[in-house]
Amino acid sequence: MALLAEANPSPRAASAALSPLGLITVLVGVFLPVTDFFIVNVALPTIDRDLKASAGMLQLVVAGYAIAYAVLLVVGGRLGDALGRRRLFLIGMAAFTLTSLACGLAPNIQLLVAFRALQGAAAAMMLPQVLSTIQATTVGDARNRALGLYGATAGIASAAGQLLGGLLITADIAGSEWRSIFLVNVPVGIVGLIVARRVVPDSRSDDPAAIDTRGTLLLALSLMFLLIPLTEGRSLGWPWWTIALLAASPLIAVAFVRTEKAVEAAGRMPLSLLEAPSMRKGLLVGLPFFTAFGGFMFVYALSLQDGAGLSPLRTGVILLPMALTFLATSLSVARLLARFGRRVLVAGGLIDAAGMVLLAIGLSASWPHPSGWALVPGMVVIGLGQGLLMSPIFGVLLSDVPNHLAGAGSGVTATMQQSSLALGVATVGSAYLTLTGDIGALHATLYILGAIAAILVVVAGLCVRLLRTSPSAPLASATAATDSPDPDHIGSADSAAERDMVPLHI
Repeated sequence: MALLAEANPSPRAASAALSPLGLITVLVGVFLPVTDFFIVNVALPTIDRDLKASAGMLQLVVAGYAIAYAVLLVVGGRLGDALGRRRLFLIGMAAFTLTSLACGLAPNIQLLVAFRALQGAAAAMMLPQVLSTIQATTVGDARNRALGLYGATAGIASAAGQLLGGLLITADIAGSEWRSIFLVNVPVGIVGLIVARRVVPDSRSDDPAAIDTRGTLLLALSLMFLLIPLTEGRSLGWPWWTIALLAASPLIAVAFVRTEKAVEAAGRMPLSLLEAPSMRKGLLVGLPFFTAFGGFMFVYALSLQDGAGLSPLRTGVILLPMALTFLATSLSVARLLARFGRRVLVAGGLIDAAGMVLLAIGLSASWPHPSGWALVPGMVVIGLGQGLLMSPIFGVLLSDVPNHLAGAGSGVTATMQQSSLALGVATVGSAYLTLTGDIGALHATLYILGAIAAILVVVAGLCVRLLRTSPSAPLASATAATDSPDPDHIGSADSAAERDMVPLHI
């Protein structure tokens, strides 16, 4: 498929080995983009007060970043293959640093939304080079360790984003308030650029795939025509143009599919990759899960700050139990998968749903001044469920993908993930904002948590169906799993194909 990033290009140019300092440097290219997706959630109420933003524009601050990130991931991967991955990594980091500075200095909400989209585009240039560089410059145990650190970095960044945001806003460095969450990237980016020039080896593909300009444009239009009306329509009273964009979105999506079929007929990356059973079933599970997750993180920040009056720091700290249990579970999920197989996904969905219910109970019992202790049980259980579910979803997606298309499969998962997160902000966020005006913040939050719990129960049910229909398919994992007599086991760590099938995280 022309829009899929080649994370494991073959053939590839010979390159020097990646040193420990080089690995740390490229992992900065994972931490910054992932953190910046989540860090802004906790700053939204402060941005609202400072820039007098509408609710729809606040949603676009989050969703605009995700849309640009999702659409251009493939372009970034292809450019790295053709022009050199170190060069694109440096270009992406420089652009990310400059756009972060622009976001931090934005004088109004319109420019902040525009700069956030450009920041997402810069992230899409930088992040694909990390996985490609690891694949091209490491082998054997060194590669496995690097891939494990890649996944851990992404997981830590996604969980720690809002906590870091709360700390920076509360510190109010030089009166910068919310602006510090963007400005902090500037010195990190500058140091990263200086070090990366010296320690990151260059690599490129000997036969890079061409960029599918038309397909990329159609994908971008279909997402924008869907998400912009969903975020802006409610606050504007649904003018005619919002309805027109919504109606046009599926038509553009059809044109996108037809374009990709023509690309496949021309002998480029196959659209038929999506016909792999694991891809179809993994997307069926992943789309609702990541949509719910994106909506939850958005609503959580608004509810506790605008609704309950908590500070950004307290809002971020309350997430810490979820972050810790998510991290601990993610580190042990490979062993659980080896023993229990895909039943782990079913348990993860149900546990996550139970956590949403516990969180709703804690909020209801302690409102209007919710305490961290009342919310800790729900957060712990949510982190546990998400840790059991998130990484295995990527394994499901990639388990039937041929080794030579493993990078393409990873591109599909990353695009699906970011698009779903943006969709969650648009749909779940809009529902919350509408309900808040009618029934108040508490009851709106309880309804949303109930709806998310129901979605997660459906996800668990889909995982049951997955378990029944394809019990023998192995799950790909970035961490090695041991052989097991269970027919649902993950697969052998000695499989070269599985080692190259690397799940991408948020």
